[in-house]
Parts: sequence; C-alpha cells; structure tokens
Amino acid sequence: MDESGGSGQPRSGTDRPAKPHAGPTAETTDPTAPDPHDDGTPAVAPSTEREAPHADDATEGTDAARQPATDDHADGPAAGSETGAGDAEHPPTPVTDPGQPADLRKPDTPHDLHPTEDHRTLAHSGAPKNPPPSSPQPRGGLLMGRPFGVPVYVAPSWFLVAALITWVFGGQLDRVLPELGAARYLVSLFFAVAFYASVLVHELAHTVAALRFKLPVRRIQLQFFGGVSEIEKEAETPGREFVLAFVGPLLSLVLAGVFYLAMQPVEPGTVPGVLLAGLMVSNLIVAAFNLLPGLPLDGGRMLRAVVWKITGKPMSGTIAAAWVGRALAVCVLIGLPLLTQSGALGSSAEDNVGMDTVMDALLAAILAAIIWTGAGNSLRMARLREHLPDLRARTLTRRAVPVESDTPLSEALRRANDAGARALVVVDPEGTPLSLVREAAIVGVPEHRRPWVAVSGLAQDLTDGMRVSAELAGEDLLDTLRATPATEYLVVEETGEIYGVLSAADVERAFVKAMARPS
Repeated sequence: MDESGGSGQPRSGTDRPAKPHAGPTAETTDPTAPDPHDDGTPAVAPSTEREAPHADDATEGTDAARQPATDDHADGPAAGSETGAGDAEHPPTPVTDPGQPADLRKPDTPHDLHPTEDHRTLAHSGAPKNPPPSSPQPRGGLLMGRPFGVPVYVAPSWFLVAALITWVFGGQLDRVLPELGAARYLVSLFFAVAFYASVLVHELAHTVAALRFKLPVRRIQLQFFGGVSEIEKEAETPGREFVLAFVGPLLSLVLAGVFYLAMQPVEPGTVPGVLLAGLMVSNLIVAAFNLLPGLPLDGGRMLRAVVWKITGKPMSGTIAAAWVGRALAVCVLIGLPLLTQSGALGSSAEDNVGMDTVMDALLAAILAAIIWTGAGNSLRMARLREHLPDLRARTLTRRAVPVESDTPLSEALRRANDAGARALVVVDPEGTPLSLVREAAIVGVPEHRRPWVAVSGLAQDLTDGMRVSAELAGEDLLDTLRATPATEYLVVEETGEIYGVLSAADVERAFVKAMARPS
C-alpha cells in the first residue's frame, strides 16, 4: 500500500509509519498505550463529540457570529455590526521522529484559541451528539425589488406596524376630516405606505454611499420601527464612516423639505394637505431620532467616527457610542412617558390618561429595548472585529494522512495514529487528493468492522470550494467557509501541497472562544 510523506506525494511502504506533515496544529494522545479491548487499530488523536456543522452553522452559532461581516445602518433603532480581517501565522514546527507520539501544537499557538480540549480519540469516540440543524438562512421577508442591484425585503413585522399606523392616523383623520367616514382608513393606509417609502429612500442613501465606497451591501430590510441596510464591510476611515452614517438623516431632512414645499400650493384641511403635512413631520422625526448620538442610530455611528478620528482607535469609538446609546435607551424609557404626561408634545395633560398612558409606556419600553439591544450588539461586533484575526486556517488545521481509496479503515487509522494525525485524505496512486474521510462516518463504524470497511465508502468527494488556502484568516476564512458549506475542508499550500484538513467544528469552537475573550 502506498503512503504519503510530508509533501503529499506517494511513496512505497508497507507497515512503516507515515512521515507526518509539518504543519497543522492538533493535540494527540499516546499511541503506545495498550488497550485490552483494541483490535489492533490505534485511535486517531482527539476529536469532537458531535458531528461538525455546516460552515454557516459553524460561524453563526451566536448572534454576533450570525452575520459577522455585516455593518447595519438603520433609519430607526436597529442593531449594527462590524467586522475585521486576519493576519498571517508562523509556519508550524515539523515532527521529525515518526516513531514517537507527536505533540503537534505549535509553541506560539494561543491556548485559548485551540479548537479542542477533549482528549477522547476519534476512533473511540461515541456517536455524534445533538448535531445542529442545517436550516437555510432566512431571506428577510417579501422581496420587493433590487434597486442598484441590492435586494429590498419587507419583513412580516412591517405589516403589523402598517396596520397600527393606519389605525392611529385614521383616528386623527376622523377629527380633522370627519366627512371621509370609513374611507379615512384607506387614506391612512396610503400614508403608511408613503411613510415607509420615505424610510426606503433613507436606506437607499446609505446603500448608494456604501457602493460609492466599494462596500458590498447584502440587502435592505424594512421592518418593525424602521429599516436596516446590511453593509458587509466596515468603512476604512472615520471620514467615510461619518459620511456613510450622515447621508441617511440628510435625505430624511431633504424629504421633509420637499414635502413642505409641496404643501404650499395645497389648501390646508384637504386630504392632500393632511398627507403632505404628515409626511413632512414624520421625516423630520426620523431625521431627528437618527441623529441622536448613540449606537445603533446613525448619530451613534457619527459619534463613533468622531471618537475614532480623535483617538485613532475604532474600538474606542464603538465603546463610547455604544454606552451613549445605552444612556439614550434609559432616557427614552423614562423621559418619553414623562414628556407625554406633561403635555410637552402638544396634548393637554388631562387628555393623557388611561389607555394612552399605557400605550406611551409600552412604546417607550419597546424603543428603549431596541436601542439598548442594538448598542450591546455593536459592542459584541466590535469585539468580534478585534478577535477575528485570531481565526487562521493554518492554526486550526488538523494534520492529515493520505491514503488510497481501497485502504481498510483500521489500517488508515493506524497510520494516522502513528503519524500523530487527526484526519484522512483519500488520494489516487499519484498522490492527488480525491476526497476527505468524514469524521462523523468514522465514529459510526464499530471497531470490529473497521478492517473490512474501505475508507472510500466514508469519504466525501472534494469540490473546488472545499479546497482552502492555508493562508486564509479572519473574515476571508469565514467567507470562504460560508460560500461552500461542508463539515471538513482540504487545506493546501500555495504550491498545491496538502497541508491538512480543517473541520468546521474546530472553527466554530475557536470562534466562540475568541468571542469569549475580554477585549
């Protein structure tokens, strides 16, 4: 049977241990320890307790990770997120004595980012436990169009808000234009649609600015209390960040001015006059609210840009703007009901009793919760940006042993154990990789069956997307894994030489540990 050396090319041999590849980091067990119940098939070094998830699941285990490369600009209080990029890793230390147990961890590999602490072996681990479901990513609601090539979705929550606006504005129309009768609700529905069209213009301003700065925009979503532009990259400079945030409120102010000018030739007290006045006031409110200097509002992003410019540290700007956002949430929770009860918003204090008081308190609580949550998400995403460079394919890759397709599983595991490897790559007689033996399939084969099962029956064919460069790190690595969901990936050098196998489960654990580290 042919074995492969460190270069990944086949060489002749029989039962001699394969020379391990000098590269992937992994933890190993002692292959010389006897096992009275063993059938002569040594175990591969430590593995996971469950099946590796798809790349989407691996990188989206937390709300911070769910969209790690998204920078949301909201016209209302919606959460924002930010990302970072990775850097290179030093080459690992080769293992020169194939006859001894190999400690494959690099001396300079951060311990808290190592993918596994479990010392159970692959060959003796139990069946996968509670594998995460691989459900498709939600698309965001009803697709309305693709202006500038960016999809615009309307979330289901928008219909609830549209109904609420129709009801509330209809009540106001009943006092101003009682002759409309039931038709006032049709006019109110038109107002709700026109208002959210203004919100869409606000979001399109963010989108056009992002595209101008060559920042990809994933989508625009109209939802409860506003809209969100999901920008996949962060602005490179504080000046661009400021412009990107400011254009939204600026367009809302421009729209308010347009509606004010349109009111001038229209007779007051008519349906067009009331609609134009309502749209003017609503756009003024949207602009003023978003200019409040706290994340996740546009004003918070402007404050972040200013602090970033002064300190030279984007993290400092995020921390400052996020805490101001939390303070704003408290002010909204307490101040909005007090303002309403005091009559400062235009109605008499005697009128603001009973159900109106409850509604004001509920509205304040919802707004405060959204702002507080958005500020917290911004802090988490800033920490993600800070730690994303620690995710390196070269650091997380498992050492792999090349085997031919007809190699029995027990023999393949013996070679892997002798080489201190934790993965198997099926190659042709010329040493070209064909497929990857799935870890979940290995643990599902009983030990007494392993001498009779060929590795080819447990392998997944390689596709172009499953070949990952060893130099990938940070956001680039996560984007590559998301593009081709799989449980394992073949990691190769720039020369095409086999470096090892990357497990999506290892990336997931490293991601979670990186997020748990203090900033």
